[in-house]
Amino acid sequence: MKYIKKGEEPEKFSAWKALVNDDWQPSWDNNFQSPEKPIVHDGLLKEQGYICCYCGMRITRATSHIEHFKPRSKYPHLALEYTNLIASCQGESEEPPPVPVHCGHQKKYWYDETLMVSPLEMNCADFFKYSASGEILITDELDKKEAAKVTIEKLALNLSKLQNMRKSAIEAVLLDIDELTELEIQQLVQGYEQIDSSGQYTPFCAAIAYLLQNYFLVL
Repeated sequence: MKYIKKGEEPEKFSAWKALVNDDWQPSWDNNFQSPEKPIVHDGLLKEQGYICCYCGMRITRATSHIEHFKPRSKYPHLALEYTNLIASCQGESEEPPPVPVHCGHQKKYWYDETLMVSPLEMNCADFFKYSASGEILITDELDKKEAAKVTIEKLALNLSKLQNMRKSAIEAVLLDIDELTELEIQQLVQGYEQIDSSGQYTPFCAAIAYLLQNYFLVL
């Protein structure tokens, strides 16, 4: 999981909400459509570097949905709050799922303030470790173990599909790692922690950076 630094909400989204009056209320269910919804969706994708808020796979508008971190069913007052909106991969279809779902569609209406690791918190990466086989693991830090365990389970972050995708991304980076100096590996880590010239993060960059830092910079 990679930290998402929220930016200012799109001006057109703010202007649309500001149209509220005695006869009209902005509503997620009834009138939040075009052009406001695509503008918000694009804004979320841009601030996330076009990776899923939970698993880190590459996403576009067509392959993602707007996720309410705190679900609308329990927090209706946050339905149009930009700070509560993030972009999640589709995680396959919702009804009926052809394969086990993950991320936002798996999470659905679940949220627990003490057990849900939030990608909106700067230390979210500290809750997880990764293996070269693509598995996401819980941290060794005692105060973070339970939240990490529950979050992995509730988001289904260890589905074989996701493990295989992470493994492939990791293997592509580690192919020539033995030929690099420590300085070059450090530079590689820094590169994976930043967006590229097109405004995108590398898919599964959190897992890649973790392995580089914890296995190859400590040897």
